[in-house]
Amino acid sequence: MSEETSRADARGADGSAGDADYGVIGVDYARYRRPEPAVVAAIRDALGDATTVVNIGAGAGSYEPAELDVTAVEPSAAMRAQRPVDSAPAVDAVAERLPFPDDAFDAALASFTVHQWRDLRAGLREARRVTRGPVVILTCEPTAVRSWWLDEYAPEVLATEARRYPTIADIRSGLGGTVTVTALPIPFSCADGFSEAYYGRPEALLDPGARLANSAWSLVDRSVAERFERVLRADLESGAWDARHGHLRTTPSFDGSLRLIVGRP
Repeated sequence: MSEETSRADARGADGSAGDADYGVIGVDYARYRRPEPAVVAAIRDALGDATTVVNIGAGAGSYEPAELDVTAVEPSAAMRAQRPVDSAPAVDAVAERLPFPDDAFDAALASFTVHQWRDLRAGLREARRVTRGPVVILTCEPTAVRSWWLDEYAPEVLATEARRYPTIADIRSGLGGTVTVTALPIPFSCADGFSEAYYGRPEALLDPGARLANSAWSLVDRSVAERFERVLRADLESGAWDARHGHLRTTPSFDGSLRLIVGRP
């Protein structure tokens, strides 16, 4: 068995293929991780005139374009169970070994998933192999992950997050062809509860469910969350957080780490 195949086969109890166990953390994922309309629009524009799309690491299907012919790929049983009843059926497979012939789809989509792939280059090679047109990737720029106030309260979480996200250069290299990278501003009322979505709503991160929907929290010691909640709650009550960051409560959007990468042959 090759090293690449071995990595792809190293899956958790519910089929999770990355370093996070979605059988544990993904139980209420769809409640917090809903599609943000501004991101939906950016993805739809990037897909262009595609009619068939493979959604790799599809999760609960947040960013699947409902009007297109979508084939979803999701290894976690817990995440597949949360997909809406009218969504595309999900194939139990991993990014590194897609069970489709060459050039099977007009486009590929991979949203908030490349940091979970065991072998980035193998996953990108597979996405390119099965796709005739654009490969659209929603991810985060690791060098920008720690550039906001959460790093003051839970540096272990954001350090973990920054280590997990592949560099933009590695994604570019793995995709080949023509690659564009666009920074996406995060709206204040962002519906998708990734960490930076709460840049101006700190109280929301006191909800353990909101934190659990961001997998990096599951990869640090429980004491980190306990300290975070205790210190943030105290700073909100005393006004210390607002003294330092209160301007974010009226900032309509935040230029964080969110990136849309589009690779074309």
